Amino acid sequence: MEAWTARADLQPGNERTALVQRLDQYREIAAAALIDLEWEDASARLLPATDLTIAGIVKHLAWAEDRWFQGRLRGAAMPAPWDTPGADDPDHAMRLAPDDSVDGIVELYSAACARSRSALGRCDSLSEVAVVPSFGRGPVNVRWILVHMIDETARHAGHLDLLRDCLSSR
Repeated sequence: MEAWTARADLQPGNERTALVQRLDQYREIAAAALIDLEWEDASARLLPATDLTIAGIVKHLAWAEDRWFQGRLRGAAMPAPWDTPGADDPDHAMRLAPDDSVDGIVELYSAACARSRSALGRCDSLSEVAVVPSFGRGPVNVRWILVHMIDETARHAGHLDLLRDCLSSR
């Protein structure tokens, strides 16, 4: 986090800059959780009360990026690997596949974040509404998606910190 804060704009000029900057901070923290890990550690269930793994959380965050920025905001088809029956599901996104790897999940997350940035770049306003309705009530707007993704990514960044701490105490 120290590297990010050295680059942070402490007085962002507008709401969009502030929201995107904070989301990027947590994206960076999430991606960093996989740095220098072997697959055995990245895929280990480190806490007995949960099936969460470091790799599974980052994979889930890739799904969340695609779900909100591609599936909901743009109304686009979900990209691979979420484009198969049953794959577009938050629980499924946490499950690791036999062919998953640290490098593969890092790339999956990086590509999802790049798609999200591109989708956001095509929005002129934070008030722009998503193409696909949510929660059976109507569409959310870009502002809601950004705040939700900050919440989601920050929450899981905390989980990742805890799991990394578990690794260091093994």
